[in-house]
Parts: sequence; C-alpha cells; structure tokens
Amino acid sequence: MEPNPLAADLDHVLAHTSGLWEELRGRRIFITGGTGFFGCWLLESFAWANEHLGINATAEVLTRDPAVFRNKAPHLAAHPSIRLRVGDVRNFQFPEGEFAGVIHAATQSTVKVTRDTLIENLDTIVSGTRRALDFTVACGASRFLLTSSGAVYGRLPETVTHVGEEYQGGPDVSNPFSVYAESKRLAELQCAIYRHCHGLEPRIARGFAFVGPYLPLDVHFAVGNFIRDALAGQPIRVQGDGTPRRSYLYGADLAVWLWTIFFRGQSGRAYNVGSEEAISIGELAELVSRVSHTKPPVQIAARHSGGSAVEWYVPSTRRALRELGLRPMIGLDEGVRRTMQWYSSRIANGDGGAQSP
Repeated sequence: MEPNPLAADLDHVLAHTSGLWEELRGRRIFITGGTGFFGCWLLESFAWANEHLGINATAEVLTRDPAVFRNKAPHLAAHPSIRLRVGDVRNFQFPEGEFAGVIHAATQSTVKVTRDTLIENLDTIVSGTRRALDFTVACGASRFLLTSSGAVYGRLPETVTHVGEEYQGGPDVSNPFSVYAESKRLAELQCAIYRHCHGLEPRIARGFAFVGPYLPLDVHFAVGNFIRDALAGQPIRVQGDGTPRRSYLYGADLAVWLWTIFFRGQSGRAYNVGSEEAISIGELAELVSRVSHTKPPVQIAARHSGGSAVEWYVPSTRRALRELGLRPMIGLDEGVRRTMQWYSSRIANGDGGAQSP
C-alpha cells in the first residue's frame, strides 16, 4: 500500500481525538455526504483511526454515484472499514441493524444555485435531513451530527465582526437565492423537533470557510480559486475589490472539531466551526502568492469605494473553546502551503490536476 500523503495531518487529528474513538469500537456509523470536503476529511480520519487504534469500526457511506467516489478517493473506497451504499439522501433505503451514530454531511455549499435548481436545492437539504433523522430513529442511534453553515446568520450588520451562535438574525426570505441558508436553518429546526419528539441527541456544526486537501478549486471558494491560479502559473485574480473579510480553518483541524462535536458536543447545541483570525480577500490573494513557488502577481478587479461597509463572514468560536477546548492549531500560511503541496503532488501523479478532485 502506498503511503498516505496526508499522514502528518491524520496523525495530528488522531493526537487530538485519540480519547474519543473507543465509543465506536466494533460498531457502525452512517455518513451522508462522504464525497464532499467535510466527508473526505471525516473518512480519512476514520480510516486512520481504524488502522492505528484497531477499533474495528465500520462507516457506511451513502453516495449517489460510487464510481465518482472511487475515482476521487480510490484508497478510501477500497478501505476495509468503509462501505459504500448507493442511494439518494432524500429517499435512501435504510440499512438494517444498529448504528452508533449518524453524521449528515450531505448537500455541500459547492452546489450551484440557479433558477432551475432552487426547488431541488430546497428539497435535497430539507427532505434529506428529515430522511437522515428518520433513519437515526429507526436504527436506534441517538447521536446525530448535522453539518450546517454560518450562512444561517444571513447578512451581518456592520457592528458585527465575529458572529456568535446566540445571534438571532437570518437570511432574507424574500430572496429565493437564500434557499441554501434558509434550508440549513430549517434543517437545524428539524433537529430540534426530533430531539423533542424522539429523544435524539443532535449536535450541529456551523461551518464557515476552510482550506485544505479536497477543497474544490473550480467553484466559488476564493482561496480555492487563488490556489488554482497559482498552481497554473497564472496571475491570481480577485473578482471584487478584495475588502470582504473571511477566516479559514485547515482541514485537519476541521476533522478534529467535527469528531469532537460528534462525540462530546452538548445535545441540541450548535457550534460555530472555523477560525477567528480575519483576513481580507485581497490579503488572502497576496498570502497565496507569497506561499506559492511561482509568486504570481495579484490582480484586483475593482477599487473599494471609501464610504461602503466592509462585509464580514467570521465566526466567534468562544463556545467551542469554552465547552470543548477546540481551537485552530494549524495556521493559515501553513494550511495554504500544505494544500498547494497536496494538489501539486496530484498534478505530478496525473490525478486530476488543479480541478476539483
């Protein structure tokens, strides 16, 4: 077997979660969305824990297209602790037997929302979450993790820079293109209802922005687009004025946070998942250029008008730190470097180039 290029990252995950895995010894978990960014990091770390801790656990992974998954991550698809199950999250057949828990990570924010897909986007998130919750009831697994999104907070007022879980704002429901954010809100509400009616123990991880291996480079993620440009030896293009502020959590830290919330998060509790270290999109482009071997120039499309407010999308993670001891451990510079190194290796091996893996 070839060495795993993520070995150092997975050792990092294991070092910070080693005390959690015993609860899965000899048991099964069910994961939806296993082919996405979150899902791949969950499966990489799950397989690593099986190999290095000998917990003899199994992950059954729901996928609509096993061939796509095998092409994207053949070592995961072939791993003895991972079993692929074909089905649509909205109507999949329930596997038989008991499960220790369910992680519902389907419906990634990479899905493009268009006029023709609005209803499908809504149905996939809402009906898919209910189906996953119904399965959790049927299989006797009280523990349930929903991967939600910081989008549930909607557009933040100028006075809010680091948004906390107690913030009561929300998306604009008169705008049909708020469907992703509003559907995630409804998914969270469904968790509360099933906790009240069925005694489930749902935990919610509200993800913000991330960087790391498996991050798509060909969608609307700025850091992914910048890395793509740099790897291609092209100028890094910033489409706007570069002033919006974001923060980025590295994939290995993400895995630590998700498993910790799954095992130790309070039932019915939502946790912001991300970094508090804000950086402007323009500064991010310069950082990617600096980390890149080619040092490409940065091109910013527009100038910022002095009177307009700066948009923030940065979490407060005090709850995760206070209740679960979670904090970012791998800095953004290092995270970008590792991501570029991973993609460069894939390019060298002919494994998909600088596109989404």
